[in-house]
Amino acid sequence: MNHTDDDLQQLAGEYVLGTLPAPQRREIEQRMTYDATLRDAVAQWEARLHPLTSIPAEQPLPTTLWARIANSIQPASRSLDSGWQRWWNDLRLWRLTTAGSFAAALLLGILVLARPVVQEPKFMVVLVDPQGQTPGWIVQAKLEGQISLVPLGQERVPANKALQFWTKGDNWKGPVSLGLVKPGQTAQIPLDHLPPMQPNQLFEITLEPESGSPIGRPTGPILYIGRAVKMT
Repeated sequence: MNHTDDDLQQLAGEYVLGTLPAPQRREIEQRMTYDATLRDAVAQWEARLHPLTSIPAEQPLPTTLWARIANSIQPASRSLDSGWQRWWNDLRLWRLTTAGSFAAALLLGILVLARPVVQEPKFMVVLVDPQGQTPGWIVQAKLEGQISLVPLGQERVPANKALQFWTKGDNWKGPVSLGLVKPGQTAQIPLDHLPPMQPNQLFEITLEPESGSPIGRPTGPILYIGRAVKMT
């Protein structure tokens, strides 16, 4: 598959997931009226993601679940609770989780891993596996010039390889490295050397040599990818 096909698949996937801005969605819809290749790519993504929308059979919750949630979320003031609830009820977050499994994975990851904070996220990114569309990481931006990268699982990295984190804004010449990240570990990453974060900004994690990409650009396969959504 060449680079053009990769771009087409990414565009079709983001259209089906509903993460594209409205003007770009309209452009895709117009293009599909005459572009059979794009129509086929969108149809393939819809067929691939359709099984994820089915509702699984009800399962009993583990007896220890609520205790774990209570222990992980310490008592906070009402202002913290209300801020958390406003963020949680923001429909822009749930646009990223149109498939049922996305919402379930994101819910579990946030309840178990996250903590209430005074500030609501200004931007949110859900990084998903471009092949299976499985959420693997969450990017949160609460402060200017800094983001949090939170894993939703433990990534297995082959020997002599590393995970490298990248971002690219609109009109940038190319992606910029945000450094190597450790599997299964939360990271606080400064962005003060970059332009202000913007909606639809691309973030991705690639598999690179142990010391990182030797050319300052991604060289390995994309493991997780997503675009920023403004929350406030």
